[in-house]
Amino acid sequence: MTRRFYVGFAVAALLIAGIVSYFASSHPDGLDSTTLQGCQVVGTDTGDTLTGSCIAQSATDHGMTGTPLADYAIDGRDTLTGVAGIIGVIVTFAAAGGLFWLIARSRHSRAD
Repeated sequence: MTRRFYVGFAVAALLIAGIVSYFASSHPDGLDSTTLQGCQVVGTDTGDTLTGSCIAQSATDHGMTGTPLADYAIDGRDTLTGVAGIIGVIVTFAAAGGLFWLIARSRHSRAD
C-alpha cells in the first residue's frame, strides 16, 4: 500500500512538472509585479530594459543565472520548461530519499 502511494505520488509530480508547467502563466508573479510598479518594460535588440522609476532597476542577476537550469528552462530555452521541471523533481526526490534513508539508517543503528 505504501509503495503504491509513493509511486503514484512520483508519477503525479512528474506529470505536473512535465506537462502542466507548459500552461503556467508567463506574467510576473506578485513579487516581480510589485518591484516593477512605476516602470515600463521596453524590448530592445539587446534585451528588455526598464524605463521609469521602480525597485527592479537596481536588481542584479543572482549567482546561478548562468547554470543550465536557470529560469525554469534548459540553457535558456523556454520550450524545455517541462524537461527542466522533470529534472528538478528527480533531483529533489533523490536528495530527499537519500536524506530520509540516512536518517532511518542512523536511527536503526542507534536502536541496536
